[in-house]
Amino acid sequence: MFEQINGKVVKVHAGRAGGVVARTGAMLFYTGDVSFSPHQVPGAGQMGGLGGMMGMAGRMMAGEHERTMMAQGNGEVHYGFAGLETHIVNMHPGAVLRVEASRLLANTAGLQSSVVSVMSSGGQGGRGGGIMGAIRGAAAGALTGAGMFTTQLSGQGSAVLLGHGGFIELTIGQYPVVVDPQAFVAAYGNVQTELKTALSWRDAVGRGSGEAMQLHCTGQGVVYVQASEEKL
Repeated sequence: MFEQINGKVVKVHAGRAGGVVARTGAMLFYTGDVSFSPHQVPGAGQMGGLGGMMGMAGRMMAGEHERTMMAQGNGEVHYGFAGLETHIVNMHPGAVLRVEASRLLANTAGLQSSVVSVMSSGGQGGRGGGIMGAIRGAAAGALTGAGMFTTQLSGQGSAVLLGHGGFIELTIGQYPVVVDPQAFVAAYGNVQTELKTALSWRDAVGRGSGEAMQLHCTGQGVVYVQASEEKL
């Protein structure tokens, strides 16, 4: 549904795509009769009104979710953002795309979307999932600069990723793919992720580097890595 114009710009026919959700500020220009309205990913910030740790997790979730706009109508829209490289992922039923919110440019509106904790993806690591997993992972997120929540897309449609310096596609095979969290963009397929400490807590404190924390990816699918550790 999306068409690559060059390495940094894609276009899509909003009507044929059934609507397009894109991060605010990503629309470059359009032709035809297209309207735009605010859109929110289900689950983003829904816990912001709660107290204690759940309220904290809600604020974390809201802070790591990019504002988005819905495009609808009969016309073509061109998207790009900050001169970053783009990559189209065509999705199929049964597969899941988990992508850092800041690295998702746009997706077709028919995809099911939610916000999930990176700590609970696949339920591994012994840290627990959901709210508690997110809270336990907050220190790791502060050290690495990586988001503790990712956008999860499923269904049939397509999405566009953003990255610095282009993308590397790594196929998960017999052994896990271990990624610097700051270079991680997305995982597609049946992929489980687990954030692990590579160094002792005493060694890691104060360094703030991706080497202190590593994202282990297992299962079947593809991991997308950007050719940079620069955070978007």
